[in-house]
Amino acid sequence: MADSNEVIDELKKIVKQKGLKYTEQREIVLNVLLHAEEHLTAEEIYNLIKTTNPDSNIGIATVYRALSFLEEVNLIASINFGVDGKKYESNKKEHHDHLICTSCGKIIEFLDDEIEKRQDRIAKKNKFKITSHSMQLYGTCPQCQESK
Repeated sequence: MADSNEVIDELKKIVKQKGLKYTEQREIVLNVLLHAEEHLTAEEIYNLIKTTNPDSNIGIATVYRALSFLEEVNLIASINFGVDGKKYESNKKEHHDHLICTSCGKIIEFLDDEIEKRQDRIAKKNKFKITSHSMQLYGTCPQCQESK
């Protein structure tokens, strides 16, 4: 995982290149995701900010705007749950893929070397250069399977 100070410096550079004003709110939202152990909704991020930065004057609308900007500049990623919204994570973690429970929303991160090698072979066979990828497998976690 990248050092959080390096990522904040990257944010400052992006904002400057775009000719925008640097805001502490974007930094606070990014910091929450850089230190999060799990994928978070905008509401969960907002509640964490209220707990960890009670003096900051950040509203939920500001959190949504910051998330949109941070995703646009590729510092964070989201997983869309349709009408249930999105969950966010930092893009600065080591590469991983996701198992997503469609019942409870639980997300399990995994990395499988065989899958990664197979993707590379498929790309090579098709003379395709992969620049990035994301794999999300949807199903039901063990807890939700038991409760049915």
